[in-house]
Amino acid sequence: MKIVSLVLKYLPEHTRDVQLGVEAVPGASVAHDQGDGRMLVLIEDGEGYAVSDSIIQVHHVPHVMSVTLAYEYCDDALEPEEA
Repeated sequence: MKIVSLVLKYLPEHTRDVQLGVEAVPGASVAHDQGDGRMLVLIEDGEGYAVSDSIIQVHHVPHVMSVTLAYEYCDDALEPEEA
């Protein structure tokens, strides 16, 4: 499992468009919208897509001016090895 959080910056008048664009990205959801042009987005990996692909798609959401990676978690090393 891989999870990342992103901080997006955009002009506040485009909040709805940015929110809809983010929610169209596989594995992405809006965790918090400050209402002032800042949004916290969570992305979790899933079947058929990688977190890295979703991050790139968020960069291409219309009206997004910047995307900052705030947190990254991966538990791949915790999974038991097969004998």
